[in-house]
Amino acid sequence: MTQTSKRIFVAGHKGMVGSAIVRSLQRQGAEIITRSRSELDLTDQAGVRALFADEKPDEVYMAAARVGGIHANNTYPAEFIYSNLMVQNNVIHEAWRAGVQKLLFLGSSCIYPRLAAQPMAESALMEGKLEPTNEPYAVAKIAGIKLCESYNRQYGCDYRSVMPTNLYGPGDNYHPDNSHVVPAMIRRFHEAKVADAPFVTIWGTGKARREFLFVDDMAEACVHVMNLAHGDYAARTTPMQSHINIGTGEDLSIAELAGVVAEVVGYRGGLKCDTSKPDGTPRKLLDVSLLSSLGWHASTPLREGLRLAYADFLARQGQSAPTLAPA
Repeated sequence: MTQTSKRIFVAGHKGMVGSAIVRSLQRQGAEIITRSRSELDLTDQAGVRALFADEKPDEVYMAAARVGGIHANNTYPAEFIYSNLMVQNNVIHEAWRAGVQKLLFLGSSCIYPRLAAQPMAESALMEGKLEPTNEPYAVAKIAGIKLCESYNRQYGCDYRSVMPTNLYGPGDNYHPDNSHVVPAMIRRFHEAKVADAPFVTIWGTGKARREFLFVDDMAEACVHVMNLAHGDYAARTTPMQSHINIGTGEDLSIAELAGVVAEVVGYRGGLKCDTSKPDGTPRKLLDVSLLSSLGWHASTPLREGLRLAYADFLARQGQSAPTLAPA
């Protein structure tokens, strides 16, 4: 079956991750099947079953998830674990029931132990305690990986899992309380620039280190992994450790990130750290050597990706992006 003849269901197509995957698949000419949240509640197993019976997709990209930053994870732990478990269980199980042989499950780098050796290799999974601030979300994502592995072992499916690092880019959530660090900073620095505020406050000490990947790079990596021959994928993974990290292999401190975001936004004030707020995991850098050995590398530099993300933020505000000096 050629790429152009595939019918592919992208769960969560309106989110930042899902929409990027749709763009990548459309460039290859695939027929995309989608359902908005108003059309189908993925926590409704009967509804998900009907979708697969009606549409009969050849492949599935499982990008639907409830996500958020430290504040959201701390505030809504029950919703994070319940919603993610229900959605992924329904989609993966009903895909199997409908005879779908290929599925890609998207997890998160938060699945790894809080104090995992850096960079974090795939083998670090379940080798230590999770970061408490996002443990419910991480447990749900670990369950998704193990669900895919179990269906592969018992039913002979080809269900693959990828663990992206921290993502940002067009389609992100810029909510003032519930967003991830990059969109939160973009909004905060933009509002400070507009208000001519003397400084911007960020959570924590600023010393925690994070890795960031432009979302369209992530989507290309997902399609690359999904299109690998079964033998190539199976040769580099095991039935009990089948996930693959997706990242850049480079990180920076939160304070350094704030400096880059301020530059891209054009904010020239100061920076303060609120040390009463948590840092989260001290460092989260993925070992991407497995993905590199399979022929994929990130291509969008952080500063360029942040430019595109800020342009997306401004477009939602009905404003034009500023002209910036070349990187």
